[in-house]
Amino acid sequence: MTTNDPAFGRDPAPECSLCPRLVEFREANRAKFPTYFNGAVPGFGADAPWLLIVGLAPGLHGANRTGRPFTGDYAGDLLYETLLRFGLARGVYGREADDGLELIGCRIANAVHCVPPQNKPTPAEANTCRPFLETEIRTNPNLTAMVALGAIAHTAVLGILGVRKAAYPFGHGHVHAIPGGPALIDSYHCSRYNTNTRRLTPEMFHAVFAKALSLQP
Repeated sequence: MTTNDPAFGRDPAPECSLCPRLVEFREANRAKFPTYFNGAVPGFGADAPWLLIVGLAPGLHGANRTGRPFTGDYAGDLLYETLLRFGLARGVYGREADDGLELIGCRIANAVHCVPPQNKPTPAEANTCRPFLETEIRTNPNLTAMVALGAIAHTAVLGILGVRKAAYPFGHGHVHAIPGGPALIDSYHCSRYNTNTRRLTPEMFHAVFAKALSLQP
């Protein structure tokens, strides 16, 4: 599958059926949580951003509930607070997709668009979903920087850019200059686990976005 296939835009349809395990999990969640979005979650933000934030996958009670990336769970609390702090968003983050929050010059996408069991997509599922993220990256002429939230997002981006993964190892705060492509900045994922264990502090997360802003055109 490549983005030359017109079937692949930058977002899958909510009823995307490409990954059988994720579809089965979606149907089970619809029975348990009938008021949730329960579909492939589209990206959120500016149409032609200079900064793209790449996450892992929707959270079960976050984006899978609300239908907007990082909205409704702890990871979103830290992410959107940071975007507001650095002028990359305006409005008030209210943990709901209809809170009126607007992103400025940036966009959020996920390596995998559907919620996976235990929040762990398989490598095959990440590969199947990759054409959507590839379209997101390759069709945006304004893109100058990307922030990868976690190693899986980092690996997905490197695969799309066609560079050797060994040449660009994941490391929190690392800024990778990719030949012919946007810069890639790594961050530990802003999950509750990482923040509770102090693997990632708000100050560490803010520092990543300060580096991103230094690359703003």
